[in-house]
Amino acid sequence: WRQKRKKMLLELEELYTIVGRPNVFSYSELRSATENFDSSNLLGAGGYGSVYKGKLSDGRVVAVKQLSESSNQGKVQFATEIETISRVQHRNLVKLYGCCLESKTPLLVYECLENGSLDHALFGKGGLNLDWPRRFEICLGIARGIAYLHEESSVRIVHRDIKASNVLLDADLNPKISDFGLAKLYDDKKTHVSTKVAGTFGYLAPEYAMRGHMTEKIDVFAFGVVALEIVAGESNHHTTLEEETTYIFEKVWDLYENGNPLDFVDPKLLKFNSEEVLRVIRVALICTQ
Repeated sequence: WRQKRKKMLLELEELYTIVGRPNVFSYSELRSATENFDSSNLLGAGGYGSVYKGKLSDGRVVAVKQLSESSNQGKVQFATEIETISRVQHRNLVKLYGCCLESKTPLLVYECLENGSLDHALFGKGGLNLDWPRRFEICLGIARGIAYLHEESSVRIVHRDIKASNVLLDADLNPKISDFGLAKLYDDKKTHVSTKVAGTFGYLAPEYAMRGHMTEKIDVFAFGVVALEIVAGESNHHTTLEEETTYIFEKVWDLYENGNPLDFVDPKLLKFNSEEVLRVIRVALICTQ
């Protein structure tokens, strides 16, 4: 018991010595904010755990990510993750407010974005009516966020799970990439990392899905898929795929090669800038090659 407690204190000390560390919340504070993690406050659940909406005592509305036990993250790894996220801030990345290490499994506290996920906005029942100018700006915002992770951040991050449900929209419909802090890091000395394949079917680059080779290209590929989804208003992610099912980028290639790329545009878009649409389609096709 003493060894266990000593280890826990050392792990907490590591977190507290992180320069520029985020706020550390108590478990009771987050339990109160989420009404004891009531199911009515559940925003969603993913591979890393469940996310609950909460309201802090200062009035801030937050999203509390309750990491699942199956995530295999100890407190040391979690502290490292917190350090990483605290150093990576951009207008197109979801902001981290803080964390909690008192609970059985670690908790992350993020800003809560009013308009939910991009996949719900595009494909969900009662989704948002996104016109073309807004969709174009969303494409640009996602690209800026990914470029920051790959090239401008103090640590180079490969997200590994870029998809429409991991892009959240704020009150002004600006896109912010979520879950980037849960990605694996790699340094400049490594060209690839062979690891357990993470990601979502329909967004995975073939070389990553087959061999687990991790480079920035897997995020570029996934961005291409998301960009095509934004243009078409159609999801490329299906829980079950039959053999005759055509990938979204195969569909657009057929139209592009036959000289009819604008037929790919979401029929709900009655007005759009043809030049901008073609630019997005061309970039997306390059990304998915």
